[in-house]
This record gives sequence, structure tokens and C-alpha cells, in this order.
Amino acid sequence: MKNGLSGKRKSREKKTLAPEIKKTVAGVLLLVFFVPLLSGMFLFTSMAAAEEPVGEAPMIPIPLLQMSITPADSPQDVALGLQIIALMTVLSLAPAILLMMTSFTRLLIVLGFVQRAIGLQQTPPQQVIVGLALFLTLFTMYPTWTQIYERGLAPFMAGNINAEQAWTETITPVRDFMFRYTRQYELSLMISMANIEEPQGRDDVPTRVLIPAFVLSELKTAFQMGVVIYIPFIIVDMVVASVLLSMGMMMLPPMMISLPFKLLLFVMADGWNLVVMSLLKSFANV
Repeated sequence: MKNGLSGKRKSREKKTLAPEIKKTVAGVLLLVFFVPLLSGMFLFTSMAAAEEPVGEAPMIPIPLLQMSITPADSPQDVALGLQIIALMTVLSLAPAILLMMTSFTRLLIVLGFVQRAIGLQQTPPQQVIVGLALFLTLFTMYPTWTQIYERGLAPFMAGNINAEQAWTETITPVRDFMFRYTRQYELSLMISMANIEEPQGRDDVPTRVLIPAFVLSELKTAFQMGVVIYIPFIIVDMVVASVLLSMGMMMLPPMMISLPFKLLLFVMADGWNLVVMSLLKSFANV
């Protein structure tokens, strides 16, 4: 009896599943054959519509870019091409050159020392540190750039002086700024390495010698300030490590425990204001 009932149930299930299977197969066949046909018709109609002009709207020409090397007609053409390449190279390096001749080097290095002394590798983000250094550079270099505009750029744009005089009046305030913060030792080192005669005054020092001497002086000043910034945080690390060692917690990283204390010390001492104030006071023209 049980075998007969089970056989009847299986035959009923087969009868009920057969129409569903047929419907599924029919749907798959429709998708396979009709979807490509419909997509082809749509593509054909869109291409035909694109070929037919709509009204009298003017056709917008598509520019054609070509890069080729052709023989020069005269040596002047070669010289002009080389001048353009040199100018593009200088323009691409101009931001880095200008930043190296300003207070940006010292500001960025000292702010980076603050971030690493606390133990925060990603906080604040590097974009914030660079942005703060840029705005502090604008603040500290404002008197110098004002002199550059008033003495060099404005008269040149007005047509009162020629390009050579404009360059002299523009580079003079920058040289004065670099001389003000360049140490004598670094300047003597670069003069001796350049194999030039001993200059009698500031006007005799070439700019190509002054710029690396200024950068070396800024690096030395920035590292000196960084050492002073590191000292209190090193003391906190040493105290925390000694306490953990005396308690027998040798497997516990001291940096993980000292980080909250260093943050608390930095916040309670109003660290950012102290660092920024020290940086600004290190420039006598602020």
C-alpha cells in the first residue's frame, strides 16, 4: 500500500513540474533569441538617427592632435624649440624652487617633528601639516613678497623698467631674506665648494651659492628645534617604561601606554600654539 501511494505522489509531482520546466525553457529561448535582435535594432536606429542632420545646427569640428618631428628650416627654429622645452622644465620645477627659497622648509620639518614626537603617524593627516606650513609661509613671507611686488613686478607691468631691472629688483628682497637666516659656516662651506674667490660683500655672493647655504641653515635650525620638541616626550616614554618594568609588565608595549599621557601633556600645555608661536618668533621680520 505504501509503495503504491508513493508512486502516485511521484507521478503527480512530475505532472505538476512538467509545465513549469516548459515555461522556464521557453523564457530562456526568448532571452537568447530576442534580446540580441532588439539590441541590434536599437543600435541600427541610433546610428541612423546620428547620421541624419537635425535642422541646420552647425557641426562642431573635432580637433586633431598630431605630434611629429620635421626638419628645421634654420638653426633659429632649433634654438626656439630648446628654449620652449627649457621654459616648460623651469615652470614645472618653479613651485619647488620657490618653496626652497622661503621659510617653508623649516616650518614643514618642525611640524613633522611634532607629529612624530607624540607618536601619531597619521594624525593629523599629512595634507593638514603641509597646508598649515603653506599658510604659515604666506604669513612669514608677506613683507618680502610685498617688496617684490612694489619694487619689481608693479613697475615692470606698468612699463617703467625693463626685464633686467625687474629681475634685479625682484631677486634682491629674496636674497636679503636668505642672507638674514643663513649661517656663516654654511655660506663659507658652499663658497669653498664652488671654487670662487672670497666675496667682499653680499653682492659678490652668487645666488647659486646662496640658495644651498640657506637650505642647509634651515635644515640645521629645524633639527635643533625638533630636538627641543622631542625632549619632554622622551621623558614621558622613559618614565612609563620604567614603571612598567618595575611592575613586571615587560610584555606590554610602553608606547601604547605612554601615548595617552603624551597627548594629555601636549593638550594641557597648549602645544600647537607654543609650536607655532616659536616658529613665527624664529623669523625676526614677523
